[in-house]
Amino acid sequence: MKIATFNAFIKVMETGSISVAAEKLYLTQPAVTKRIHGLEDYLGIKLFESLGRGIQPTQAAHHILPRIKQWLSELEDIQRDISQSQDQVKGKLKIGTSHHIGLHHLPKHLKPFAQEYPQVQLDVHFVDSEQAHQLVLAGEIELAFLTLPPQTDVRLHYQPLWQDPLTFVVAPFHPLAQQQDLTLKDLISYPSLLPSAHTYTSQITLAEFEKRGLKLQASMSTNPLESIRMLVSIGLGWSVLPQTLINQDLQILDLNLQLHRRLGMVWHPERSQSKAVQILIAKIMQTLV
Repeated sequence: MKIATFNAFIKVMETGSISVAAEKLYLTQPAVTKRIHGLEDYLGIKLFESLGRGIQPTQAAHHILPRIKQWLSELEDIQRDISQSQDQVKGKLKIGTSHHIGLHHLPKHLKPFAQEYPQVQLDVHFVDSEQAHQLVLAGEIELAFLTLPPQTDVRLHYQPLWQDPLTFVVAPFHPLAQQQDLTLKDLISYPSLLPSAHTYTSQITLAEFEKRGLKLQASMSTNPLESIRMLVSIGLGWSVLPQTLINQDLQILDLNLQLHRRLGMVWHPERSQSKAVQILIAKIMQTLV
C-alpha cells in the first residue's frame, strides 16, 4: 500500500469530492478512484457511498481519518530524523501561507531557497491565516506565514517579519471619495466589504468601530483580499486593504486613522524540525538583521 493512496483518501475527505481531490493532487479522477478502491480492498471496508452525483464518507471513513493523518505525520517525523542524522537537506517541506503573503512577500525568499536546495520538495498550502494557524497547532504543517493573531497561543512560537499598514479605500466615484476629514461614524452609513468576521484582518478593523460603539453596515464578505479589491473598485462599498494592494482603481479615504497588522512566521517549538525548515527560518531571519 503506497503513501500516495492514503494521501488521496485524505484529500477526498477534505474536499468531499473525487474531482476536486484529483485537481488538487494533479491526477485524473480515475486515478484517484482507483486509489480509493485499492484502500477499501486493503482495509476490507467501504469508505464512500454514492449520493446523487457526489459521494458521502461512511462512518468507517470518519473513524480512520485521524489515525491515518497521525500515522503519516509520525512517518514524516521519522523521515526528518533520518535526514537530520545524515545531515541531509531533502524531503518534503510542508508550509502554509495566506494568499496575500504568498503572492507579495514569499517569492523572494522561496525562490533562492528552492534553487539552493533542489532536493527539498516544497509543499505550499494557500489557506486563510486562521486555518494555517490551526494546521501548525495540529502538526499538519511545519511552518506558516500568516497575519499574526491579536491573541497568540502559548504553545506556538511567533516571529514577526513585516509591518503591513492598512488603508481605508473606495472606488474613485464612490460618494465618500471626495469627502474631507472623515470619521468612522461617517463610514457606517455605507456598505462595507470586509473579510469574514473570524479573520484576523477583520478583527483588527472591527475592534476600532467597537471602541466607538459603532456597528457596520456589511454588504458581503469574502476572504481573498484581491477579491475584495475588485468589489471595491466597482463601487460596491468601502473596505480596508493593505497598502501593497492599492492601485489606480481605488481612492484612499481622507480618514485620520492608521491601522496595521503584523505578518510573520509561526511554528510549533515542541515538534522536531526538519533540516530544511531550520535553514529556511534562518535565511529569512538573516534578512531582518
